[in-house]
Amino acid sequence: MSAILFALPGNDAMTATLAAMLGAEVGTLELHRFPDEEVHLRFASEVAGKTVIVVSTLDRPDAKFLALAFAAATARELGAAGVGLVAPYLAYMRQDRHFEPGDAVTAPIFARLVSHSFDWLVTVDPHLHRIHTLEQIYAIPVRAQHAANLVAAWTAANVPDAVLIGPDEESAQWVSEVAGAAGKPFIVLTKMRNGDRDVEVSVPDVARWRQATPVLVDDIISTGETMAETLDHLAAARMKPAVCIGVHAVFAPGALRDLRAAGAGRIVTTNTIAHETNVIDVSSLLAQGVRSLWSGS
Repeated sequence: MSAILFALPGNDAMTATLAAMLGAEVGTLELHRFPDEEVHLRFASEVAGKTVIVVSTLDRPDAKFLALAFAAATARELGAAGVGLVAPYLAYMRQDRHFEPGDAVTAPIFARLVSHSFDWLVTVDPHLHRIHTLEQIYAIPVRAQHAANLVAAWTAANVPDAVLIGPDEESAQWVSEVAGAAGKPFIVLTKMRNGDRDVEVSVPDVARWRQATPVLVDDIISTGETMAETLDHLAAARMKPAVCIGVHAVFAPGALRDLRAAGAGRIVTTNTIAHETNVIDVSSLLAQGVRSLWSGS
């Protein structure tokens, strides 16, 4: 069964790369927003009898999800044999419990919405913490691909004297995996978050690593506050300028500027979200995930 890929705005480069890797067609999806921000979309390519694969990374998800849902429903109405979603970055994974009475636990709610619209999902390194696998909340087949080996390979090739640093306890499993694959030592810090931009990080014991280049590794760079706080400590310890690596380049306004001001020597991300810091290409991981779920591959 043939497949046709459609890019939501901002996802054209990844879509073209995936289509080439999969030997699939790239279709045209026309999308327009009215002055009141309602969305109108139209499939300008034939989808009947084909597997439709919609590509859209889900940073800033609230402005994107309705277009995704409309695209999936319309593809089915037009006779698509199936509809899959490639979301290199998957949103709504952090809010996985009631932090305060009355909180919306949005991770499973969003999972139900996606599962209702699509037949399968491929993503890269979702922010799993208390939810251990996507299968716990998604009712469709899912593939969560892991970028650790790609990050490790880049680190080994570009930072030969690296010591990897996890900025908080949640990063421990991730950092240890990257460090092991790269053959580098690592340490993990502790963090107390008082608010979105109010973070306290433990002072790392770095005396034995003073001649090494610190490489801060995390799955998401959002506000950058945790990394910036860590950079301050590393500068006080007179370590070399640090390399900051994040899988997902979410970057809240001002975050990139703040990291540079805090002394980051280099900031590196994967291309799950298009950004000027993208260096590590994860398209091969996404293609592998699609092949495992697309019945025509």
